[in-house]
Amino acid sequence: MMPMILMLNTWSVFLFFVSLLTIGFTRYVYRWRNPKCDGGKLPPGSMGLPLLGETIQFFIPNNSLDMPTFFKKRLARYGALFKTNLVFHNVVVSLDPDFNHFIFQQERKSVQLWYMDSFWDIFGKSIDATADPYVLKYFRNCLLNQFGAETIKETLLPKIEVTVNRYLRTWSTQSSVEVKASITRMVFDLTAQHLFHYDPMDKNVGNVFADFFDSVMAVPINIPGTTHHKCMKNKKKAIQLMKDILRERRDSTEKKGDFLDQVIEDMKTLEFLTEDFVVYFIFGVLLASFATISTNLTLAFALLADHPAVVKELLEEQDNFAKSKDNPDSPLTWDEYKSMTFMSQVIHETLRMANMFPGMLRKVIKDIHVNGYTIPKGWTIMLVTSAIHMSPEKFPDPQTFNPWRWNDVGDTNAPSRDYIPFGGGLRHCVGADFSKAIMAIFMRILITKFSWKKIKGGNAYRNPALSFGSGFHVEISEKGQI
Repeated sequence: MMPMILMLNTWSVFLFFVSLLTIGFTRYVYRWRNPKCDGGKLPPGSMGLPLLGETIQFFIPNNSLDMPTFFKKRLARYGALFKTNLVFHNVVVSLDPDFNHFIFQQERKSVQLWYMDSFWDIFGKSIDATADPYVLKYFRNCLLNQFGAETIKETLLPKIEVTVNRYLRTWSTQSSVEVKASITRMVFDLTAQHLFHYDPMDKNVGNVFADFFDSVMAVPINIPGTTHHKCMKNKKKAIQLMKDILRERRDSTEKKGDFLDQVIEDMKTLEFLTEDFVVYFIFGVLLASFATISTNLTLAFALLADHPAVVKELLEEQDNFAKSKDNPDSPLTWDEYKSMTFMSQVIHETLRMANMFPGMLRKVIKDIHVNGYTIPKGWTIMLVTSAIHMSPEKFPDPQTFNPWRWNDVGDTNAPSRDYIPFGGGLRHCVGADFSKAIMAIFMRILITKFSWKKIKGGNAYRNPALSFGSGFHVEISEKGQI
């Protein structure tokens, strides 16, 4: 009798604990699917599986430049504003141009800039500090001094032209060139030279920076593992190297007139300009420049390869400039650059289709109330540019590369609700003019002085960021040598 009683008691205890676990798990799942929203109602949507959320669906590749299927399905089901959970974060996704515009105006009021955790771990010190209006204004002014229209006009235009010519000639001596990797190195060298007179011939320095930025781009989310560990290891090397460069310049009496000189002088009076802060900020500027410009320019190259009619009209425009000059081989002038109407249209169309990141991220710092919904403090907002740029209502036949669609469009340099390749509001990219100048000069030299043959790759798709899979490989030749 006693063993039977013990068995019954053991079984009862087991069932009791199973019941507790079931109740606890059920409550957890309920709370996961129905997050708290004190005094308000969250937008519609699904939080996905516990812990995983909808991350797996989000990272499923799309085989075109169209708005990702992940967003399309939820747009049809929930509308242009919906909630989800991605990479352990509660997110409200906006596919609404009017709401996106509203959020751009809310910088430092109800939202602040935010990136995925891996980038925040590396660049968070400089990103977080720019939430201070004084710090943000200081660095915007610094960067405009270095990369704004006036500096491009006075000093950068010929530097870009010389650099592009040199790299394209070098690539023409190679049997095959992987376009994105090659352009990335070109843009990095150009930007680093302008920021702190980096010497591209110093391979030891270049390799340390290259290893660091390569590992940063390989860690899209903060998941512990060998890739993240490698990134942190490369980060330490690169930071120490940049600190050595900074200290050497501070101890030198020679002035080079670059960004580093300007910051070093200001470090004497501005408390927030610590050594660590300056180093992180320089890395942030470098990453922002070569990561975006190289991707957009690689897409432009791939699109030109597949659209000979566009190349033909670009050549006609450049031929007209050459005919009006005494010396057709003389350097490009600022007036000529600003007069390249069709080139500008090609750039606008490329940027419209690129949308290199899935969305622009903002962290909510104060509850936001919109259309009867509440987005709570602590949540993340993702503003999806492809929802606007690839909308057939805004841009008919949006998957077709058609620079002529910009013929009758007014000023596209200023951000609007329907065209935001460089963001908007206080965070509108100060490097927009620099990016477009590099793209224009690269394409001009490429089509007028070189020919190319696609070897393999070049098929762009979203993964969920803009990707070229196994790469885009071409053979480049100088026209006079064909």
